[in-house]
Amino acid sequence: MGALVRALETRRQEAATGAPGLYPTEAEPVGGDNFMVGSSPAMLEVFERLRRFATVDAPVLITGESGTGKELAARAIHERSARAAGPFIAINCAALPLSLVNSELFGHEKGAFTGAVDRRIGHIELAQGGTLFLDEIGDLPAEIQGHLLRFLQDRTITRLGGRKPIPVDTRIVSATHVPLHSAMQAHHFREDLFYRLAVLTVEMPPLRARSGDIDLLARVFLDRVARDFGRNVEGYEPAALQAMRDYAWPGNVRQLIAVIRRAVVMSQGRIVRREDLVLDPMPEDAIAERPAMPPRRGRPRPGSPEEREGLIEALSQSGHCVAQCARRLKVSRVTLYRMLERNGLAARR
Repeated sequence: MGALVRALETRRQEAATGAPGLYPTEAEPVGGDNFMVGSSPAMLEVFERLRRFATVDAPVLITGESGTGKELAARAIHERSARAAGPFIAINCAALPLSLVNSELFGHEKGAFTGAVDRRIGHIELAQGGTLFLDEIGDLPAEIQGHLLRFLQDRTITRLGGRKPIPVDTRIVSATHVPLHSAMQAHHFREDLFYRLAVLTVEMPPLRARSGDIDLLARVFLDRVARDFGRNVEGYEPAALQAMRDYAWPGNVRQLIAVIRRAVVMSQGRIVRREDLVLDPMPEDAIAERPAMPPRRGRPRPGSPEEREGLIEALSQSGHCVAQCARRLKVSRVTLYRMLERNGLAARR
């Protein structure tokens, strides 16, 4: 936590000098010594949404690329909510074996199937009075989606092999890195379940869209990693910082942390050099999505009415062709799908 406090204080002092391009820095507590840190407009908007969502007891859907901190956002909502004293349980739907998904989520009674020698309490029931975070919700098998929908409607579960409905008071926060609207069009995800999960939504911005946050995050993580590794590394040379600012970070914050970990190990002094950083070649999609720094004037704010109107116009002019629409808007197809999802639109295939 000391690293965060020092970094925030440094940032506030810099902002007080009137240096152009600096925004007030904020940190969202996540629990323990963990914080979400940012000063960019995109992150300040995320912080505001998380605080608002924490005050109401409704399902939340968090979208965004892998590595953007979706679980941290879910934990921040939980820590600020009236359920903070209850458990926070996270489960990755993509990592669950298909044969065990039902049992893992809803539990089972003794003798429900071969090998069920004892009663098992499922994750929904274990999160009683707290929050259950369902990561990669788009990978939830179709047959289980109906059971989850029933829980969200009735607030009861039935263990596998059981007959008696069990009332459960658990808040569901889910996350996905894939466009669920596309999954619904392909009949891989239930539309009624989507609208139950997406009562409240927040999109975690990719690191390349968080103008001004790279320096702050680099300082915070360097201090933490150096302390964990027992290395006396205190900062970066200007070329190293510039290289991190110029990089598109396809792996987002998770990749940034991994790069800093390696740099701390490779550094031979107190300063991280440019050659200590290992930055993988950037994928074509990441390069295409990378915004100008600073963002171009006139570009609509994500999720704004202007962005929605521009999308509708581009879809109409391109005949709802995804490729043509993406070229018209000068974005990649991946970015276009995310833009369509957050505006509740879809391109006909």
